[in-house]
Amino acid sequence: MTSKMNSKPKLYYIYDPMCSWCWGYAPTWHKLKNALEESGITVKYKLGGLAPDSDEPMPEEMQVFLEQTWHKISAQLGTVFNYDFWQQCQPRRSTYPACRAALIAREHNLEQAMLQGIQTAYYLEAKNPSDLETLTDIAISIGLGSTKFIKQMHNEKLNQKLMSEIASTRQLPIQGFPSLVLVHDNQVRPIQVDYQNWQASYQDIINDV
Repeated sequence: MTSKMNSKPKLYYIYDPMCSWCWGYAPTWHKLKNALEESGITVKYKLGGLAPDSDEPMPEEMQVFLEQTWHKISAQLGTVFNYDFWQQCQPRRSTYPACRAALIAREHNLEQAMLQGIQTAYYLEAKNPSDLETLTDIAISIGLGSTKFIKQMHNEKLNQKLMSEIASTRQLPIQGFPSLVLVHDNQVRPIQVDYQNWQASYQDIINDV
């Protein structure tokens, strides 16, 4: 029984809620995820933690680089971005608050809803998910109480949980975000992310299991 349980394949989706390439990959990822779950493969979300907490404004050169990255993703994948963000918001290089929000949502089986809410706010509505106010509005929209959510966001135990998850993620064979990692028969291996052809990753995984 134990060996059978250990042999059940599991795919980890490694992401950061504010990773622009994760946003570009989202349509393909959803197709891959649905196909894998229909095949009986367990899919788990795992946070990578892109940028630590910071109250400092994002340096101008970093803003230029990231805005150019958005344009690059849009050109390659057809992804839609609202570039008003760079004029209307005060960007900060800080994604850990969004990661903590995802952990809170995970406790209520709402991690995917939180991720979608963060990505929509950031990339389509020109809102800043580095800000607690934005994250609280998203939490309310997916059915989480604002008072409890804010209290949890300031809880040191939640931060410790995030640090532990980031540490374990960094032990996996990943190269940036998003990343896919297959665990099967005590073997751990990376799966190549194909941003436009979900079937390529699907066949790679199915052939292994």
